[in-house]
Amino acid sequence: MAERTLADIVDKKMRSRMMSGIRSRDTKPEVQLRRVLHAAGFRYRLHVRSLPGTPDLVLPKHRAVIEVRGCFWHRHHECRFATTPATNPEFWQRKFAENVERDARNLEALTASNWRVAVVWECALRLDPDATGALVMAWLRGEEPRLVLGQDNVQF
Repeated sequence: MAERTLADIVDKKMRSRMMSGIRSRDTKPEVQLRRVLHAAGFRYRLHVRSLPGTPDLVLPKHRAVIEVRGCFWHRHHECRFATTPATNPEFWQRKFAENVERDARNLEALTASNWRVAVVWECALRLDPDATGALVMAWLRGEEPRLVLGQDNVQF
């Protein structure tokens, strides 16, 4: 699938203001997953800075971390939400490549430290937060070292 680009419809000053308002924690998808897990009795710590990449959710009892990733920022492969802005494409390609490299380094470091790692893509939570939460809970109760959930592998 070819990477899609979007033309920018706002001026540079407005785009800068909009981008500065984007949060890196407590995002809507992250809060959705937290609500589902908490309602089911799972307890976790948020954004543990002592772990590589400051994972979104840390469940020490299960020796597990959960990363909730935005499809746009973290480049979910072949996802319709992973578009590329047409303005300043060199900047965006460099930015996205750095994000992907950092994600890979953090995943490797967590795995090397014997943490189980789940990556939950934003599109899976958009599709069905409850079904995605159920799959995460099943993984937490199991022994699998890794879980990756996107819109293409959330079952109903």
